[in-house]
Amino acid sequence: MTRAALLVLADGRFPAGGHAHSGGAEAAVKAGRITGAAGLAEFCRGRLHTSGAVSAALAAAAALGVDPVALDGAADARTPSAALRVAARKLGRQLMRAARTTWPHPELEALARQFPKGAHQPVVLGLAARAAGLGPEDAAYCSAYESVSGPATAVVRLLSLDPFDATGVLARLAPEVDLVVRDAVDAASRAVDLGADALPAGSAPLLEIGAEAHAAWPVRLFAS
Repeated sequence: MTRAALLVLADGRFPAGGHAHSGGAEAAVKAGRITGAAGLAEFCRGRLHTSGAVSAALAAAAALGVDPVALDGAADARTPSAALRVAARKLGRQLMRAARTTWPHPELEALARQFPKGAHQPVVLGLAARAAGLGPEDAAYCSAYESVSGPATAVVRLLSLDPFDATGVLARLAPEVDLVVRDAVDAASRAVDLGADALPAGSAPLLEIGAEAHAAWPVRLFAS
């Protein structure tokens, strides 16, 4: 498999269900923490260096062959919000469906049997990358980029933000994405020998609190 498979996996049109989720941006918009491009940049930066870094490391570890069941447990432990755990497993289930069709692989089949209601999305993402012949850096890049591109796309819809401004936010975050990916791959490499405890556990309390509030809204544009 060529590295071009990364383009398929990271493409926003890949049917993994991410379009239905804002990554916490909808709650942040309602709370007034995102009102334009500057607020979006700060939100994305915070998400990238906390939950985004954790997800990137989990994806990289899965791509390296670390036990996905142990990684799923680690993802659970790093996600205090029940609403976010539910969202992560829904996204994982949808991604699993797409990945099993696109890159059939025994490890994907085994994980699907182990978690019929869905494993955490970063774990599935890393295993999908592995099935596609990609490496840990590829998986980490895909995950880290998703952590900021999802909210950026959502804010375009929520605030009618100029898409050029949203894309500019992502472009200016690129060097920080590189740093997060580097650290994620380093942590994943340690996890091969030391287990999932070697992975980062950065927290983002406002994301967790916002997710719980968002889950109770009677009307919402995004699932999370």
